[in-house]
Amino acid sequence: MNYKLEFPLYTELEKYRDKIEATIKPYIEIQTQNNDDVNWWQSKFGGLPYLPKGFEYPKNCDGKYLFLLAQLNFYEIPPLDGFPDRGILQFYIADDDLYGLNLDNSANADNHTIEDKFKIIYFPQPDIQVENIITNYDFLPEPEYFPVQGCYSLQFTKKYAPISTHDYQFTELLGSEIEELFMNHEIEDEYLEISQPVGHKIGGYPDFTQEDVRKYRSNSEQKQKLDILLLQMDTDCNETVDIMWGDTGVGNFFIDESALRELDFSEVLYNWDCA
Repeated sequence: MNYKLEFPLYTELEKYRDKIEATIKPYIEIQTQNNDDVNWWQSKFGGLPYLPKGFEYPKNCDGKYLFLLAQLNFYEIPPLDGFPDRGILQFYIADDDLYGLNLDNSANADNHTIEDKFKIIYFPQPDIQVENIITNYDFLPEPEYFPVQGCYSLQFTKKYAPISTHDYQFTELLGSEIEELFMNHEIEDEYLEISQPVGHKIGGYPDFTQEDVRKYRSNSEQKQKLDILLLQMDTDCNETVDIMWGDTGVGNFFIDESALRELDFSEVLYNWDCA
């Protein structure tokens, strides 16, 4: 589908309009609200998960509990091409000072797909009977290190935006010349305004405080591209919300397009970085 920008650009950017518009993707903007009354099935950041009775609570290889970072109920989310239209998708991470990031070899981004200190779980047909789910989580300790303090209900809005400047394909798709224009901060600010990289989102293009870790993955043809932004959770702090990745950082999860269509979440890239 061809998307258009419905407003004029700076004169210097106008000659790139066609290239910019060709990168526009739909995404789901996520807004948070402090809400300890979120039920077991609802979308949430933090809090306790939906789990059927008899389902083993997720742990790392050392048997330590992981903690619910995010739960997405796709019945509540506007349709987004390629993403599920039903079911519950959950993101768990370890309670450690790296928030479950695998940095055994920081130069090898393939390590960021090893699901030990983080896990992705998908329930295609959640059981909506409370008597059939786990409701007692007294076995869980209080986490010491965790980016989400509290539990937040989520609201979703479908939006559209072109590629972000931090995406590893930016120069390939738009050309290195456009980066030179950003020496004019007014032009750079305008592009940031239309690309909307920051914030919580599903799909679209990511934001990083450092750089896109995907460009460091090996070039093997066997490797999935992991070009779909499955979830971005940003730092979000105000009087009622307390989400903080290190020093005002951002967390991202990526998946290959074909794997997402097959609802196969066995190889997801997880990364977070901060200033």
